Amino acid sequence: MGFSDEQLERYSRHIILKEIGVKGQKKLLNGSVLIIGAGGLGAPAALYLAAAGVGTIGIVDADVVDLSNLQRQVIHTTNDIGKRKVDSAAETMRQINPDITVNTYYDFVGSANILDLIKDYDFIIDGTDNFPAKFLINDACVMAKKPLSHAGIIRFKGQLTTIIPGEGPCYRCIFKEPPPKDAVPTCKQAGVIGAMGGVIGSLQAMEAIKYLTGTGELLTGYLLTYDALKMEFHKIKLPPRGKGCAVCSDTPTITELIDYEQPACELKNH
Repeated sequence: MGFSDEQLERYSRHIILKEIGVKGQKKLLNGSVLIIGAGGLGAPAALYLAAAGVGTIGIVDADVVDLSNLQRQVIHTTNDIGKRKVDSAAETMRQINPDITVNTYYDFVGSANILDLIKDYDFIIDGTDNFPAKFLINDACVMAKKPLSHAGIIRFKGQLTTIIPGEGPCYRCIFKEPPPKDAVPTCKQAGVIGAMGGVIGSLQAMEAIKYLTGTGELLTGYLLTYDALKMEFHKIKLPPRGKGCAVCSDTPTITELIDYEQPACELKNH
């Protein structure tokens, strides 16, 4: 595949990087990423992946844009209020980069459809903000052997890790099961500083880009935490994969996907 003059100019800042170059940019254009959640995390991740030239990007979300989203979900504008988030996101991404294909899925993610949603993508980004969805996405990616970027944000804090099934610990290795209902506040209840989504969501996009191009070291086996008030990042080494894990150990006890009860007041994404 050769580059057009327009593509050479568009991706010139990538191409001059020795770690990316022409070969890496071709990998991005041939690559695919599925983003689950077009909210505070998914919005910046989608913008940067589109700008980077990831050839196929899927967006899954069952929500519509409302006014309270605009404080952090930067892919949407005031004129998008009332529009499906997947449609609003896709429109912005295509305006940024007409090279790419954007697939939209206006639907909730559940045990009945998630394996079908993720099967054609090289890398999965979890942009949800509720524990039932996070455990479902993790379990599905482990079972389907799909690499995954997990992240979470609340108040002035964020965290992320990259899960490569078979190579490092999964989400259940860190958090064995969802907490009791109402034990942990949601962003809607506790608040979240808008720029936190930009910080952590952009890091998720970076992990996807590194995975697709084979560049650098991923966060596999580590949890990166960020405290905005203290302006501190911490990289925490996680326990080895599979030790007692119900889904990724050599003898898993969870072999079918579970739809945990969703909190009634929870937002569908950040």
